[in-house]
Amino acid sequence: MKKNILKIMIAAGIFTGSLSSCSKKLDLLPTNDITAAQVYSTSAGYAQAFAKVYGSFALTGNQGPAGNGDIQGIDEGTSDFVRLLWNAQELTTDEAVCAWGDPGVPDFHAMNWSASNTILLGLYYRSYYQITLCNDFINQASDGNLTSRGITGASADSIRKYRAEARFLRAYQYSVLMDLFGNVPFVDETMPLGSSLPKQISRTNLFNYVTSELRAIDGSLFPPTQTPGSVTYGRATQGAEWALLARVYLNAGVYTGTPKYDSAIIYSSKVIGAGYSLIPDYTQLFLADNNLNTSEFILTVNYDGLKTQNYGGTTFLTHSPVGGSMPAASFGIGGGWSGNRATKNLVNLFPDPNGTGDKRAEFYTSGQNLEINSIPTFTDGYAVAKFKNLTRSGALGQSLDFSDIDFPLFRLAEQYLIYAEAALNGGAGGSAAQALTYVNLLRARAQAAPLTSLSLQDVLNERGRELYWEGFRRTDLIRYNQFVEGTYLWPWKGGVQSGTSVASFRKLFPIPSADISSNTNLVQNPGY
Repeated sequence: MKKNILKIMIAAGIFTGSLSSCSKKLDLLPTNDITAAQVYSTSAGYAQAFAKVYGSFALTGNQGPAGNGDIQGIDEGTSDFVRLLWNAQELTTDEAVCAWGDPGVPDFHAMNWSASNTILLGLYYRSYYQITLCNDFINQASDGNLTSRGITGASADSIRKYRAEARFLRAYQYSVLMDLFGNVPFVDETMPLGSSLPKQISRTNLFNYVTSELRAIDGSLFPPTQTPGSVTYGRATQGAEWALLARVYLNAGVYTGTPKYDSAIIYSSKVIGAGYSLIPDYTQLFLADNNLNTSEFILTVNYDGLKTQNYGGTTFLTHSPVGGSMPAASFGIGGGWSGNRATKNLVNLFPDPNGTGDKRAEFYTSGQNLEINSIPTFTDGYAVAKFKNLTRSGALGQSLDFSDIDFPLFRLAEQYLIYAEAALNGGAGGSAAQALTYVNLLRARAQAAPLTSLSLQDVLNERGRELYWEGFRRTDLIRYNQFVEGTYLWPWKGGVQSGTSVASFRKLFPIPSADISSNTNLVQNPGY
């Protein structure tokens, strides 16, 4: 799954409605002369199609950094899932600023994005492209289709396992859309592609759909734990299902108005009790051989510097934070892109920026200024050195241009923090004492002094120290009422150097105007 993403055709019509604006702009599915009947005629064909379902998380097309992109009509560089999600979740917060003036990028830290923002457009289309792949695979993998194609026995059982995983990946993508955009178009495998304009589903109903889908596939996925090199590495297991349920339930109050802390405790506890364990050294979480971190990683987007080449993912996360006096070779790359770095708010969560007192503080300070007087000046703001395309032994990754680092969508540390927050919010089955124990496990790994008590703000701060630059911060700040409010400020929040509050409608991103104009079923989010 990590090495060989095959060029295939998932035969289906152009996805209309939520992507109906694409009917003249985008071919959402790769086009060639292969038909569905050919692809799905054998169990090997199903395996190839399944590889594309997973591959679309790590790749932007079938060819390489550019050319033959999955989504036509937009720049392929603005269609990578991890990179675009990171921009939306990190550049909008106290954790990161970017020096670049690329279209759409400066809007995030200024918090003045519009419905035509090209980064949001690419992220929205990427999520729906992946949902489209999942829908088609789930439909083609129905028991009726397997029987009609003469696929039985162990082969059919394997394909049913694939089908359950595709349902998980679809639920994951809908959870992302729910978090970012709120009320969004909805399509599943029962709706023929291109037959009608999809209707908009409410955020609450989408929450109910995501959680019910995840619970429904619980017995159909692989058991949670895995070993290095196992067949399940990079694939959705029960552990991933429980982890996503815990994450979604933690945010239920935001999504539905009704907190679900009891459920967040139930599912985070399932993950914690499933046999995962923290790796001993935090600084090895994001190295070129972090595929060895299977005791802590629950689900990863897998990268290989020779096989998964594009300018997103962890290639983006290793190259974009390197510039100034930073020696590129020390990060396993041929050169930096002088883009992203941290605000002082992130740095100040730690006792010092150099790892003394907390090994999670991985910053480069030489020649860098703590204060950000000019966002386009890379040396304003400490650089983040968390992602290195080097192995544990210090060897270079396979390529100086593309990263070998896998990106964890879920890891055990997050589940400790979910439990802690839910318990402090009064979730049944949790205890403040156990919450403190879990947080101190993370601090012990980081060689930080243990806490003697724990407040909700302590948990948010610990999430900042443990999970920074992993795509959580916007969601966390919204949950804590610290995202748009004036009670918590950071440099250049709202486009003001000292920070300012912004309108509350910024808690949701706008549905891209291209879809609003082409689907009469859609209503734009307030404020846009």
